[in-house]
Amino acid sequence: MAILQMLNHSGPGEQLPLDGAQAVLGRHPKCDIVLDAASVSREHAKIICEENRFYVEDLHSTNGTFVNGHLITGRQLLQNGDKLKICDLSFTFFNDEPSDRPRLTDTSSLALLDDDGDGNPASSIMSKVDVSSSNAGPRLTVNPEVKLRAMIEIAQNLGKAVSLDEVLAKLLDSLFKIFLQADRGFVILRSAQDGMLVPKAIKHRRDDGDDQIRVSRTIVNQVMQSQEAILSADAASDSRFDTSQSIADLKIRSMMCAPLVDSEGRSLGVIQIDAKDSRHRFQKEDLDVLASIASQAAIAVDNAQLHETSLKQQAIQRDLELAHKVQRGLLPEAPPSMTGYHFFDFYEPANQVGGDYYDYIELPNNRLAIVLGDVSGKGVPAALLMAKLSGEVRYWLASEPSPAAAMSRINGSFSRSGWQDRFVTFIVAVLDSASHGLTIVNAGHMAPLLRHSKGKVEEIGDEQAGLPLGVDADYQYEQYEHSLAAGDFVALFTDGISEAMDSNGDLYGLERLRELLAQPSASVDELGQQILDDVQRFVGGRPQSDDMCLACFGRVRK
Repeated sequence: MAILQMLNHSGPGEQLPLDGAQAVLGRHPKCDIVLDAASVSREHAKIICEENRFYVEDLHSTNGTFVNGHLITGRQLLQNGDKLKICDLSFTFFNDEPSDRPRLTDTSSLALLDDDGDGNPASSIMSKVDVSSSNAGPRLTVNPEVKLRAMIEIAQNLGKAVSLDEVLAKLLDSLFKIFLQADRGFVILRSAQDGMLVPKAIKHRRDDGDDQIRVSRTIVNQVMQSQEAILSADAASDSRFDTSQSIADLKIRSMMCAPLVDSEGRSLGVIQIDAKDSRHRFQKEDLDVLASIASQAAIAVDNAQLHETSLKQQAIQRDLELAHKVQRGLLPEAPPSMTGYHFFDFYEPANQVGGDYYDYIELPNNRLAIVLGDVSGKGVPAALLMAKLSGEVRYWLASEPSPAAAMSRINGSFSRSGWQDRFVTFIVAVLDSASHGLTIVNAGHMAPLLRHSKGKVEEIGDEQAGLPLGVDADYQYEQYEHSLAAGDFVALFTDGISEAMDSNGDLYGLERLRELLAQPSASVDELGQQILDDVQRFVGGRPQSDDMCLACFGRVRK
């Protein structure tokens, strides 16, 4: 029978059997294995047995689950002898019950936010109150000159530092010079990404073996919500902190906690310092000093975070610029040269990279494939998918005897590549320069528009159009055959052209495009430019909302 053997806490060596299909570990009394520690989440993790193999899975806990010192994400296979750590509780996993194994003690530490209070209303827990007593005993004090010098040092450090880690580390160093009674201090900030509270800087005055950082989430949340600095001169016995187990566990006798509030009134986090010696308690004037420092620190933290965000944005911008160059490199450098035909193309992503795609692919027997596609979505994911697709299109068009067979192959390969949430509308038009034959295979794309030499405009190949790529891996495509007469033009385009939007939210539309194509044009170059100019006039100054791609080709008039 598999077991967990406790390594520390109240019962080192205790063996916890794992004899069911799964066992939930947590603080709640209904859990299969109850872990009586404030920093453990109500339902923290579970161990699952499947086909005689055991896995551990974190249940979105506050402080995470570790296997062999590594934070797990998702489900993790457990091997015999693996070390499992949940907050400050450590276990060894055994596939069968160990015999005569030595008891081990795990000494590693984590920064933990205790889930104290279990959601109890905290309206009366925290307030700006001094509960110091007159018989506190001798009090550590610091020379006013030293205090002033330390505050000036804080202001200078906060003004010069741009790195957030540097700001916070220097802040705590200076606070320990001002508050000699402080045993530990820390700064907790709210993550801009997910809103989680994260310990960003921690300092102990002495290394006494008790380096476990446990913080009351109740206190932090209340200080941030009320935006009031609070003081307690005997926190361990203060009835207002009954819900804060971490206060009692750590025997904190005096503590101060001040919010970091930015210029727009948002709470960024807190500074907290505390002391364990009942003779050396913080006083009201100490709280005033900490609150003043917190106001300066909030500005520095806000500036440092803005600086870090700016650096990240600059890095992203450089990556996008590189991606833009790479994507441009995948597109044709110039239109092809084919006797009796002329070509025009245009591509402009809505952002720096996009998911529209076109290419010219030379095929045997004097044939040329003009391909155009539109990947669902925009930006980098769509561009990456387009890059992968371009290689497959070239391979299958060169390998298969007909465009329809090639499209079926392209679809099968794409559908089995793991892009379940993506699809592509795609079209292939193969020109035969000898016979002037045109073969079209359409995978869910808008039908090409054919402009006859006498001005008539019609959609072609629409009846033979099939499903977009990625919808059905086994779908078989059909092809449409047509013969181009001298002076005939064909336009392939993505919905960035037909669905271009003006300032009123109206779409350019296929009807307007057909009317434009019906107008006399001397060449394909002129026709393509007329389309782009007319779309630009229609949208006016409205920003481009979708990738735009256009490929036109036509047979030269005799």
